[in-house]
Amino acid sequence: MATDKELSDFLESVDRRAFKQAAYAVRNEESALDIVQDAMIKLSEKYGDKPAEELPMLFQRILQNTILDFFRREKVRTTWVSLFSNMSTRKDGNDDFDILENFESEEGTEASESSADKVEREQILAILDEEIQKLPARQREAFLMRYWEDMDVAETASTMGCSEGSVKTHCSRATHALAKSLKALGIRL
Repeated sequence: MATDKELSDFLESVDRRAFKQAAYAVRNEESALDIVQDAMIKLSEKYGDKPAEELPMLFQRILQNTILDFFRREKVRTTWVSLFSNMSTRKDGNDDFDILENFESEEGTEASESSADKVEREQILAILDEEIQKLPARQREAFLMRYWEDMDVAETASTMGCSEGSVKTHCSRATHALAKSLKALGIRL
């Protein structure tokens, strides 16, 4: 169990890196500060009783989820703003407004995707998740930190408690194993 001092020292040690990561992701310093603060509060409230060695992984996951939550909220806000901004009278002067006639999905978004494409994408993601779970623990851990959580090699090595060379080896083996298993399943990414 992490002491209050260990938790405080950990949060102090990651605050700048977490801010840079959030600011890079959201491109807004004020939002990045809010995201980091929310992530730190969540870690303290929900996982402050965990061992100190588990804090880096927990915090990284919480930070990534908080960034994703930010994007989800922004998407909802943007959808509603664009939806209401499109609600105007029609060019022919008719004041009857039917949102289904006027609302068009942006090209390349999930809303513009066909049902078949959505199902196919979801199936591929499920298969990919299954294949990732089949990787050896260290390969899976390195792969997820590097490519899912966007940590650099040094951060991953520090979090995993191994050398940078080991991280590169684990990631390489994981990507080769995934490519081979996905190819065998007929999936080309």
